[in-house]
Amino acid sequence: MQNLEPSDAHRLRAAQGWAELGLRAEAEAELDSLAPATQRHPEVLGLRWTLRAQDGRWDAALEVARELLRGTPEHELSWLHHAYALRRARDGGVAQAAEALKPAAEKFPAEPVIPFNLACYACQLGKLDEAREWFHRAVEIGGKKKIKFMALADEDLKSLWPEIAEL
Repeated sequence: MQNLEPSDAHRLRAAQGWAELGLRAEAEAELDSLAPATQRHPEVLGLRWTLRAQDGRWDAALEVARELLRGTPEHELSWLHHAYALRRARDGGVAQAAEALKPAAEKFPAEPVIPFNLACYACQLGKLDEAREWFHRAVEIGGKKKIKFMALADEDLKSLWPEIAEL
């Protein structure tokens, strides 16, 4: 990952601060003031994705996620952002998000959020056996207590809540 020039690092921190305060327009303006070479930096793209997602601008978030995935396919968050936005984008959907995220399950076998999200997608698609498999994989990786807590708070897994509650 490239290092940022001090002035760009300062602007990025300022943008993060604006975002934390809920001032997304100010955060976007700060990001826009970064040097052109810095615009593709993973931290910049990650913040841009977050801002677009918070605004529900899923098509724009998907564009940023695609750029992030092209630039940093070695980061699991790139894959997660891509699938999350793809699910919600106008021309996307749950099935597309699931297919986009599946390669990440092999690429990042120690990341529990990937199989957890795949369980959510499978459940939403009515593929309950597949959802159970992904869910149990997430439990194996992330621990029963943590994953169970996440699952019982996630409406996507509602069809499996009775089973999950008994874990």
